[in-house]
Amino acid sequence: MTVFAVLFTAVFAGALVWAEVTGSVALRWFKMLASTGFIAIALSVGAMSSSYGKIVLAALALSWLGDLLLTFTSRSAFLGGLVAFLLGHVAYSVAFGTLGVNPLVGAIAAVAVAIVAVFVWRWLAPHVGDMAAPVVAYVVVISVMVVLAFGAFGDGATWLIPLGATLFFISDLFVARNQFVAPDTVNRMWGLPLYYLAQVLLALSVSG
Repeated sequence: MTVFAVLFTAVFAGALVWAEVTGSVALRWFKMLASTGFIAIALSVGAMSSSYGKIVLAALALSWLGDLLLTFTSRSAFLGGLVAFLLGHVAYSVAFGTLGVNPLVGAIAAVAVAIVAVFVWRWLAPHVGDMAAPVVAYVVVISVMVVLAFGAFGDGATWLIPLGATLFFISDLFVARNQFVAPDTVNRMWGLPLYYLAQVLLALSVSG
């Protein structure tokens, strides 16, 4: 079941990239099928059997909602998607925190991620206009999520967690570039595969 769910997600994520490049009207369907796939992965590896798994499942469900909202082009839909993903990152942060966080690894990660986050904000700031507050909030929340992911890894959690969190952060840079800086199909060609790989890794992290 897990292998099928991973392949299902990969196939429709690939179809989504193709739809983005070609402008296919099937884009929305491919996106939601791929996103349903990562929820199926989490369920197939036992997400409901632990507190950590249940919280990760909630994060994945919020991401699914964010994906749905971002299939629409209105400003309100974008803001709704931003909020859904922000809450998803909060859920991931809570999940990682339940695993325990190594203070030293967490502190080192916090310094490194804070430096990156400052550069990201300086890059985005001239372009976000009146959306500065929600964008800052999002950058802070996803940065905290990445820090806790590394902290949890330092306390013995699976490597899938920091790798998934890092890929999620990078994929969101392409989303931000596309939304605020330089809209281009290239952003989606890179960002979408990274995003779905990140979600698959985080979904798989609930096993055992």
